[in-house]
Amino acid sequence: MTQPWQVLIVEDDPQTRDFFAASVQGCAQLALAGCLGTLAEARAWLGAREPQGLDVLLVDLGLPDGSGLDAIRHARRMHPGCEPLVISMFGDEESVLASIEAGALGYIHKDATPENIADTVLQMKAGASPISPMIARQVLARYLDLKSNRPRTEVDKAQEAINFEARETLETALSPREKDVLDLIARGFSYAETARLHGVSVHTVQTHIKSLYAKLAVHSKSEAVFEATRRGLL
Repeated sequence: MTQPWQVLIVEDDPQTRDFFAASVQGCAQLALAGCLGTLAEARAWLGAREPQGLDVLLVDLGLPDGSGLDAIRHARRMHPGCEPLVISMFGDEESVLASIEAGALGYIHKDATPENIADTVLQMKAGASPISPMIARQVLARYLDLKSNRPRTEVDKAQEAINFEARETLETALSPREKDVLDLIARGFSYAETARLHGVSVHTVQTHIKSLYAKLAVHSKSEAVFEATRRGLL
């Protein structure tokens, strides 16, 4: 049997910290390495462990004695195999981009925190980059803004033509119901809400979602929204 992933939680709010800890402890594939509330505690903990002793850092950015960004950088330096996941109330572009630059592989806004954070951690360990839809749109908007402000080369024009053709092909491949489901999940509707709006079962909605994931080559709702927005489908 493989060893469970070791998860360190750095969150200053006791209630939120306990909520995350309970989710991690309730998952057989994860193990709670520690629960800390300050940057100083995080730096001390990370410095005292073996380089391969941590797999996931679940961290808030707004810590009472500093920024969670410093915890991310310290974790990446001391534990190269650690994958940081930010869960924060900060949803501004600067915080998101700074987290990604520091080494975060996922960014969840606290208003969109899943009921079982363990599932999100497992998605990340499986290769996904969990990002709240609203955060994904900000990152994409920033990317498009930067792209639009630089001169277009012949390579850019050729790539745009390829992207347009790929988008046209995918739009044709998506069924009308799949397009509707894609639009609703991008707007934050749950599977149950989507099913109710279309008068179908949750199982049917899940079937559409599975088909969408396959066509977009993604593994989560946040990735689906990001990829669909990137391709111009939303």
